[in-house]
Amino acid sequence: MKKIINAIDTLSGIGGWLAGILMAIAFLMAIAEIATRSFFGGTLYIADEYSGYLMALITFIGLAYTLRERGHIRMMFLVHILKGRAKTIYDMICLAVGFLFCLAFTWFTWIFFWDSVVNKSQSMQLSETYLAIPQAFLPLGAILLALQFLAEFLKGVEVLRNDTEGLNILEEVDELGR
Repeated sequence: MKKIINAIDTLSGIGGWLAGILMAIAFLMAIAEIATRSFFGGTLYIADEYSGYLMALITFIGLAYTLRERGHIRMMFLVHILKGRAKTIYDMICLAVGFLFCLAFTWFTWIFFWDSVVNKSQSMQLSETYLAIPQAFLPLGAILLALQFLAEFLKGVEVLRNDTEGLNILEEVDELGR
């Protein structure tokens, strides 16, 4: 089970790195658009459209990494009351609900993507981008998030077994900023 957990954590880490790279690309594209408008009086025409695609890709690909690193906003009032085994079980219930939600989320994003494939949808912008390309990252990011929920649940199982050696388990902290 630890191999599965670590493999999913690695996939989430790759997603985090990919989101960072895509963010750098979006930044460079914005700088290029600013430079083109300022110095040449023109435009790249695709900067706004592709910045939107990149923002969606960054969000979806980075979701699993954010969950792994405890970066999502959580309602912590009940967690502060629970201690030890009860807290772990409560977390596992929440993670199971998140996993089920993400399975449904994956299904709906897959339908959205597949509809674009079947209908050969294209952007209405000048680029006429084949929309299935950026939309393919939606179910990919959703399934990565579902897998990370599963990995966090399995980490809870390992915590209950007192067998966490070799796992990266982060604890929630009360301080702002982690």
